[in-house]
Amino acid sequence: MRRRPRRTATLPELAGDVELERELRAQGLTLKGSEARAIAERLGREPTTVELHAFDAQWSEHCSYKSSRVHLARLPTEGPDVILGPGEDAGVVRLGEWNGETYGIVVAHESHNHPSQVVPFEGAATGIGGVVRDVLCMGARVIALADPLRFGPLEDPHSRYVAQGVVDGIAAYGNAIGVPTIAGDVFFHEGFKDNCLVNVVALGIVKESEIIHSRAPAGSEGWDIVLVGKATDRSGFGGAAFSSLVLDEKDAEANKSAVQVPDPFLKNVIMRASYRAFDVIRELGLTVGFKDLGAGGIMGCTAELAASGGYGARIELDRCPTSQNDLPPAVIAVGETQERLAWVVPPSFTPRLLQIYNEEFSLPEIARHAQAAVIGTITAAKEYVLTHRGDEVMRVPIDFLTAGIKYERDYVVEKKPTIELSEFYAKNRRRRPPASVKDSLVRVLSHRDVGSRRTIYERYDSVVRGATSIPCGYGDAGVLVPIPGAPLALALTVDGNPRFARIDAGMAAELAVYEAVRNVICVGARPVGLTDCLNFGNPENAREMGQLVASIEGLASAARAFGLPFVSGNVSLYNQSAEGNAIPPCAIVACLGVIDDVSKTVTPSLKKAGSSLYHVGLPQETYGGSVYAEVFDLRGGRLPRVDYETATAQHRFILAAMESGLVDAAHDVSEGGLIVTIAEMCLYARGRGDFGVLLGDPQMWKSDPELWDRAIDLDLFGESGGFVLEVGDIDRFEEMAVAHGIEALKVGETNDSGFIGLFNWHSPSVWEGVSLDEMHEAWTAPLRDFYQGIRS
Repeated sequence: MRRRPRRTATLPELAGDVELERELRAQGLTLKGSEARAIAERLGREPTTVELHAFDAQWSEHCSYKSSRVHLARLPTEGPDVILGPGEDAGVVRLGEWNGETYGIVVAHESHNHPSQVVPFEGAATGIGGVVRDVLCMGARVIALADPLRFGPLEDPHSRYVAQGVVDGIAAYGNAIGVPTIAGDVFFHEGFKDNCLVNVVALGIVKESEIIHSRAPAGSEGWDIVLVGKATDRSGFGGAAFSSLVLDEKDAEANKSAVQVPDPFLKNVIMRASYRAFDVIRELGLTVGFKDLGAGGIMGCTAELAASGGYGARIELDRCPTSQNDLPPAVIAVGETQERLAWVVPPSFTPRLLQIYNEEFSLPEIARHAQAAVIGTITAAKEYVLTHRGDEVMRVPIDFLTAGIKYERDYVVEKKPTIELSEFYAKNRRRRPPASVKDSLVRVLSHRDVGSRRTIYERYDSVVRGATSIPCGYGDAGVLVPIPGAPLALALTVDGNPRFARIDAGMAAELAVYEAVRNVICVGARPVGLTDCLNFGNPENAREMGQLVASIEGLASAARAFGLPFVSGNVSLYNQSAEGNAIPPCAIVACLGVIDDVSKTVTPSLKKAGSSLYHVGLPQETYGGSVYAEVFDLRGGRLPRVDYETATAQHRFILAAMESGLVDAAHDVSEGGLIVTIAEMCLYARGRGDFGVLLGDPQMWKSDPELWDRAIDLDLFGESGGFVLEVGDIDRFEEMAVAHGIEALKVGETNDSGFIGLFNWHSPSVWEGVSLDEMHEAWTAPLRDFYQGIRS
């Protein structure tokens, strides 16, 4: 008979919440006083130290979504291409049929923001490690990565150090495990100086009939719980709670212990061993459970595995492999040591599973004490029990532990005033741009949010394994051909503009969905699913909670309008410094698309001289959030609005035109506007030819001479979205546009001059030229010296 959990002197019975929370913080706990009291009341006793740490993790914002859960229910999650929506470690959308099998794309979207700000290399690397495990545990082979990143200005030494460390961490981990990074984006903004954002996306491929679920299967009472991977150590203890706190500079050194230590070489072996285990399990026709060890460590993973299946669990911490003999039970139970997963399997299969990991793939020889080991069992009683050295150190109702808590926090959604164009110009009368479109183009191309990201993405291996069709940086979305011999391909992109978010969080979220959808369409893919990572400040602040609510509403509105579900996601809150500096509200969206025939993909680089360029979009008279407005300090503009009916019709038309082979190149209009889109199409083709573009008569944009000044900069540099398409057969293209009811405006013709022909700002009859070399110099300038400067 094991002894029951002993009463501890953790919660002073007569202390007020302030004194109670002070004592909890002294023990490294982030629980509110009211939360700790609710735990004691439900248990009918004071919780043990291990129990407090367990609830601290499970009830954290990171694990329980306690501030956002009530609002996240508004997001659409069902659709014709959804195989598995939110609720497990990753979602699954349908890729297509091949050789009688239905294949699914497994997708997970996570954040590792706080750890990456404190220890950039390790924080980013372990972010990749965690999201890879989320995909792996669904029975999938991991095939691709993406990394939307947000940093402070590179002029700030610490922001530069953080950015360099994060990029190196992502590269080191992804390259070592042999998974290509095929998509991503980077923004630099003063608002991320104290809190960088490191969001990560991973994709996998699996047959629909072979998906493994993150729960104990029906009838699994008495089955073994098998822990696989690295020996538990002290790294990452308190990681989930740490990710749910406001960062304080004075705690930087102490916070480093909450960041895990990556081992991508061990992960590589674990992945290959797991693939072998998948094969054997399928040969035997077994139904098993498999889950990633992330937030909350052994406790979080095994409790959720059991509870999701309607069971309880009993774990013997003495059977958990550890790096040293004297680890406290709380560290063994809740520590977030990397490179670990847990299985629920029938005892008859356990010896074979152990043999695969420990002998066939020799985990103990790859890392000290790494192994697969039986650590517990699934129980019919819905209790979660932990034992250590003969004592029960934890016994709690499992549903109480894993259900978490829910807050309906106060929030204020700020109404943004509508600013008419005339009012905008009146406000900015003295802030006029230079007289030359050429000078404006060069300045916008050299802006940090427009310039080439080649310095960053070339650190990543985007073609490893040989399945990449469009690598990172060579298209509006990355494209992968995941099934050998099949023409089926998938497209992935990530988007979210912090300049938009500063103006209107809700509209910025809508525009993030709109841009992500456009990027997938630009490569010839049909959008099938979305994921999101919601990065915000302190939810206890009504204004910042209101930004979160508005963003979720924006995401929901855009997703429903485009008929797309959210199949996975993440929420990262408390991205705020101790001084109260919150990040710009950031809803970062990933979009997945499918391509039936990879031979029909499209890239943004111009293909030949003599083609016509068409603009298909939603022109609007607004500068709000544009790079142009920032470059010339134009203040107060509103954000673009999305006409979903028109946009959806445009998307159908463009995909039909691509299917018919009428589109040679495509690029979406985003940062920098229409003219930057055209310049980038020339720059992407650099090296294959000196393609240039002669823009059409400027009157094709506006015919009213009184609006001349406004027309040129709005139409060329406004960021209201849309596409630029390179077309050879203009007759068939225009016929198809008319048939679809789409207005496609011819804006120029390609040539082999190596120049973009421009018109003078105030003298339309005077033409200027910007050379490919001039544009390339400006475009590559912002990040050319990314790796120069202090790195310490």
